Amino acid sequence: MPNNNQRIIGLTGGIATGKSTVSDYLATAHQLPILDADVYAREAVVIGSSILVTLAQRYGDSILLADGSLNRQQLGNIIFNQPNEKQWVEQQIHPFVRQRFHQVSQTYPSTQTLVYAIPLLFEANLTHLVSEIWVVVCNPDQQQQRLMDRNHLSANEATARINNQLSLNEKAAQADRVLDNSNDRAMLYQQIDEILKVSIE
Repeated sequence: MPNNNQRIIGLTGGIATGKSTVSDYLATAHQLPILDADVYAREAVVIGSSILVTLAQRYGDSILLADGSLNRQQLGNIIFNQPNEKQWVEQQIHPFVRQRFHQVSQTYPSTQTLVYAIPLLFEANLTHLVSEIWVVVCNPDQQQQRLMDRNHLSANEATARINNQLSLNEKAAQADRVLDNSNDRAMLYQQIDEILKVSIE
């Protein structure tokens, strides 16, 4: 749990359920700082970083693009069907991500509400970093279609990626707040506004 009773919202959900839509709205409409695990994970493997060097030593130069940056698709192919390799890669990256959350949060006063956007909040066992958990869900059919459209995947490929995470029901069961993104954005934004209004009052 965070120190000093600071309010830290852990924003998570399933793949392609609308987490970015929620974080963008929290930033623009409510001026809340968004600390994004995906951003920090990308920082961990920038060209020349010790973590990227370690990955290349393990998997070879095939995981590097011509400019020396990480070939994310190739690394994804390696770890997607190999749980042991996925765990090893996460062991390299997650400590860096946790450190960045700590570093950046220290730049804000303890009275400032922060949003930690962490897609794998449960899977990576990072729930202790936040004071409350918001989970974004939607209809499973919508989730699959959105993922297919966004990532240009087949139905089977999308299903495999969805099944690689905890189910939406499991995540929602552990949430303090559940945001239903099955309808239009106006209804999603209304849910956010109501939660923050109640919290402030």
